[in-house]
Amino acid sequence: MSLLNPLLLGARRYAAGVDVHARGVTLAVLSQRVFGGGPLRIEWLGRVPLAREALSGAQIVDRAALVAALQAAFGALPRACAEASLRCAMALPTGSTLMASVPLARLASGAVGAPGARTRVDASGLFTELEPLVLAEAERVAGIERHELAVDWRVGPLTLDCGVASAHEAKVMIAATARAYLESRIECAAMAGVALCAMDDEAHAALRAMRHAAAFELPPHEPWAALWVGADGLHGWFVVDDCVARTMRFPALEHADLVEALRDLAGREQTGCALVAGDIGLLHGVNFSLADIGDVLGCPVLPFECAPLADADFPLDAQLLHDPACAVAFGLAMRGVHE
Repeated sequence: MSLLNPLLLGARRYAAGVDVHARGVTLAVLSQRVFGGGPLRIEWLGRVPLAREALSGAQIVDRAALVAALQAAFGALPRACAEASLRCAMALPTGSTLMASVPLARLASGAVGAPGARTRVDASGLFTELEPLVLAEAERVAGIERHELAVDWRVGPLTLDCGVASAHEAKVMIAATARAYLESRIECAAMAGVALCAMDDEAHAALRAMRHAAAFELPPHEPWAALWVGADGLHGWFVVDDCVARTMRFPALEHADLVEALRDLAGREQTGCALVAGDIGLLHGVNFSLADIGDVLGCPVLPFECAPLADADFPLDAQLLHDPACAVAFGLAMRGVHE
């Protein structure tokens, strides 16, 4: 006899991703079976226009306009999504988000008061002792006083290593942004009747979406490049066996031009394919195109699209299904489903 109610076997977990950008408010809703997993399903994909003057970089200038756009976006949801318990995540502009990593051994030695001391990653009380040191590091790198910062951090292995790291190999990954940017988005969402469970930076949300698409569209074990084009430039990741081997950002002082940046990203390895997401039209500002990226990397270039991941039984906005800029909202919703 089954111990689970048959009705629960078909239950789904829903999550929404909200990308607030000059192009408008993009909303993606994904779902997945609670029991047994299975593929993600795109339940909704929509966009509501937003006046350009409502935003100034990462700052929200016209909160009323954003609240109205959020209400319109969530008001258009189909009944199944509107009645579901949605975990909602919103994006922060990448240019306003500081990402840094510090060797755990360096911070841990300060926490125990003995420079160079060997400290276990799971030592009792270590995380409590590390927190003020992490905040001090975020303050130093960001150049903003800690009371004005919103900081998130975790301990993990080196980005380049897929194995388990020792205490001396582990890194403390830090994400920080101005508290005002975070609070203004939480407040606007609350005024629109939306409770945010998480905030994420645009580039990493898009990377999450591209990695999901690559699992379906690219051959396994083939090295590939993920590129995201945003208002602050181009971010790149070189992925080998599902691990990020190298990262790139352009413009940057270490790269004379975009061609050099792309070649450094690929290194000496043959790139099997490149996935590109974001506002691809911004490439024209540096006289570049998708074809130029393919020529430099010596591989096919595919713009990210939600269409191959969509269910034919769920008709969605055809234009958005083929819009590479929807990768951010898709990646944000993925986070909510998996958490």
